[in-house]
Amino acid sequence: MKKIALAAALSMAATSAFAGSMGGKYAEPVVEPAVIVEDTSSSSAGIIVPLMLLLVVAAAVAAK
Repeated sequence: MKKIALAAALSMAATSAFAGSMGGKYAEPVVEPAVIVEDTSSSSAGIIVPLMLLLVVAAAVAAK
């Protein structure tokens, strides 16, 4: 009977050890803030320049 009680006590101690019990010395995890990079370039500039060039060419062709 003593062996069963000893086995039960050891299994309970092992369960709490494997469950992450640190005896009250728990430190909060360090979470780094997320870095958000904002793109400040204008996406419409890639379309406006070719359209302006097309308008200038069309005006030059229409003037001849």
